Amino acid sequence: MDLNQHYNQLYKTSSETILEGNYKLDTQINNTSDSRFGITLLIRPNETITANIKLFLEELRAIEPNQYYYPDSDLHITVMSIISCYEDFTLNKIEIKDYIDIIQQSLVHLDKIKIEFRGVTASPSAVMIQGFPTDESLNNFRNKLRENFKNSVLEQSIDSRYTIAAAHSTVMRFQEKLQNPKKLIEITEKFRDYDFGEFEVKNIELVYNDWYQREGNTIHLAKFVI
Repeated sequence: MDLNQHYNQLYKTSSETILEGNYKLDTQINNTSDSRFGITLLIRPNETITANIKLFLEELRAIEPNQYYYPDSDLHITVMSIISCYEDFTLNKIEIKDYIDIIQQSLVHLDKIKIEFRGVTASPSAVMIQGFPTDESLNNFRNKLRENFKNSVLEQSIDSRYTIAAAHSTVMRFQEKLQNPKKLIEITEKFRDYDFGEFEVKNIELVYNDWYQREGNTIHLAKFVI
């Protein structure tokens, strides 16, 4: 996948949708009975990048204070959604050690992963930071995970919603009617090519998580140092 082309096309269609007022609100964010959970392999950005993202979000929050903004603790890149969130999934339905073993097998030949956070894009319901892996290491790791999990008998739903290929980080979701869509797009335009920083991934986390990766609902299952 050409990530530049992917992000650009996504931004073009989504920004037009937002300006036309046809954006989508996420009605589940404040639903305390939301029971959608799954397990995810993810990467956290470093402190420098997190601080730069915070500056961007402060500008958005100034014009759209009632939207949902990811706190520093929840920022992440999804490496692989191993079990996509679904209602009433609980950890007692699986044997965690089996999942850890397969991930460790998949890590054996992994090269260093470096990711550049550059620019922002959007969907009809959210704003994201664009992530660009500097080589094929992340893709190779994902393919090894696909191969190893699909050759196992473990519950998994890899690629069931879509085939993950990007490396973005969702930072804002629309939960209420936008007060100023035009100004929102002006700010995203300002940051379209902003350099949020590059980092080398030091570890990858396996977590049990809700739909929004909220820290308060997350159980850390394993950390893999790479």
